[in-house]
Amino acid sequence: MLTRRHFIHGTAALFSAALPASLYPGPAAAASKWSTWDAQVTPPNYNPTTSNPWGLLPRFLPVRVEANDGLKAGDIHVDAVARYLYHIKGDGTAMRYGVAIARGNLYEAGIYTIRRKAKWPTWTPTPTMVKREPQNYLQYADGVPGGPTNPLGSRAFYLYVGNRDTYLRIHGTPSPSTVGGRASSGCVRMVMAHINGLYDQVSVGVTAHLYAPESYITAKS
Repeated sequence: MLTRRHFIHGTAALFSAALPASLYPGPAAAASKWSTWDAQVTPPNYNPTTSNPWGLLPRFLPVRVEANDGLKAGDIHVDAVARYLYHIKGDGTAMRYGVAIARGNLYEAGIYTIRRKAKWPTWTPTPTMVKREPQNYLQYADGVPGGPTNPLGSRAFYLYVGNRDTYLRIHGTPSPSTVGGRASSGCVRMVMAHINGLYDQVSVGVTAHLYAPESYITAKS
């Protein structure tokens, strides 16, 4: 059943909070582990519209909704007020997912191009993060291998302006209970099982619109 919600204007940025070093997998894992990890973060008998072992509010489960007229198929829109990510389809609908955005004033706003995507990516805190919170991030400055406890989770979309990597990401999170809130150091977080389903539907080169919490427009979704 189609529902009605709203979009808004803003940007997402940097990275999620770091986890204790003892929780990280060791050396970078081979791609042969990806299917095992995918199974580990996917609930048994998974149904994206009903499975909810994370205790999310039901509105944050994936659902197909009616999109505004004129939106380009393939693009992504992130509503920072309602905490929704929309992936626009070619038939006038969109898939809607719950997300978490950055805490405090770390959320930014803008229009970006997804120029790269990755499965089980490595994570490296940005120099800004290390400078701002060295007690949390300096120990991870050389990067953290992919795996189920990695802050970027199972999948990541890399946001660029032109050829410049902004260090903004839309990614899975090992902390799914944060979805619906403001939790990260800038990135847009998704439940790993949800972004796993979205990943193959998103093409490199599409536009990601990250709307600001203080400015929104009404949409048919």
